[in-house]
Amino acid sequence: MDHPLIDLINQKIAAAEADGAFDDLEGAGKPLPREEDPENALINRLIKESGGVPEFVSLSRELAKLREELRETGDRTRRQDIMKEMSMMEAKIDLARKQAR
Repeated sequence: MDHPLIDLINQKIAAAEADGAFDDLEGAGKPLPREEDPENALINRLIKESGGVPEFVSLSRELAKLREELRETGDRTRRQDIMKEMSMMEAKIDLARKQAR
């Protein structure tokens, strides 16, 4: 089933094409860049352009913050809590890395 607005969309595209909106586009006539993951190419591009990072990268940043907090903390109880958090974070990072492959 087509999108309910497909006719309007096609009309707008045809009008833009007639007005030359697609002339002189960057990369026109050149092959598309090779994608390692063609099934998810659009999602990957959108994430990259919006500044998104893979989950394991954001988790690694959190782990670095925990390490810094551990260095600065003298309270034994808090240090133990931080080390438990770090251990869990490392496990999450390993899982996220495996999923990213």
